[in-house]
Amino acid sequence: MSKSKHTIAIIDDHLLFAQSLKSLINTFDDFEVTYHALNGKIFIDDLKKTTKLPEIVLMDLNMPIMNGLETTMWLNKNHPTIKVLALSMDDDESSILKMIRNGAKGYLLKDIHPDILLEALHSLLREGYYHSKRVSDTLVHSLHPNADSKKPKINLTERELEFLKLASTEMTYKEVADVMHLSPKTIDGYREQLFKKLEVKNRIGLVLYAIKNKLA
Repeated sequence: MSKSKHTIAIIDDHLLFAQSLKSLINTFDDFEVTYHALNGKIFIDDLKKTTKLPEIVLMDLNMPIMNGLETTMWLNKNHPTIKVLALSMDDDESSILKMIRNGAKGYLLKDIHPDILLEALHSLLREGYYHSKRVSDTLVHSLHPNADSKKPKINLTERELEFLKLASTEMTYKEVADVMHLSPKTIDGYREQLFKKLEVKNRIGLVLYAIKNKLA
C-alpha cells in the first residue's frame, strides 16, 4: 500500500504555470496536488462544499475576482489550520508584509528552483513557517524551534512596543512618527534600536516578531 501524501491546492489564474507546478509537485514523494482553482472565490465556494481540506495552499497574489490577499485573509479567519504559501513575481516589501500580516506562512517567488519549493513545503509542515532566501534575512531568529529556550527574554520599553505595533501595520514610517508625535529622525532611532534588539534586518522581521509574540 502506498503511503498517504500531504495534500496541496494551487490557486493561480495562470493555467500553464499552475499545470506545470502541479506536475512538478506530483513528482515529490511526500506531496500531491489535489485541487486547482483560477481565483480565490472559486476556491472558497468549493471549499464550503467539502470536508477534505488541503494541508497547504500555494497562493498567487494577483488574480481576478478575488485575489491572493483577500483569499488568505478569509482562510486565516475560517480555516487557520491550512498553511498558505504565497507564490508571486512581486518581491517588494509591501506585498510580503501584507501577506504575512494576513496569515501567509511563507512567501516564495515564482522563479525559484524546485529544490527550494520542496524545502519550503517540508518546512511548512515541520516548523509552520518558510521564507525564501530573498526574505529569509528578515526572518526573526526566535521563529525557529527551541530558540525561545536558548535566548534571554527581550525587554521592550513602552515606546518601543508602541512603535513595534505601529510599524507592523501598513503605515509609513512618517505616519508612525506623526501618530507617536515624534520626529522622523527619532523614529529612525527606534527602528535601528529594535533591529539590533530583535536581531532582524528590516521591517518584515519586525512584523514577524510582532506576530509570533502576539503583539500585532
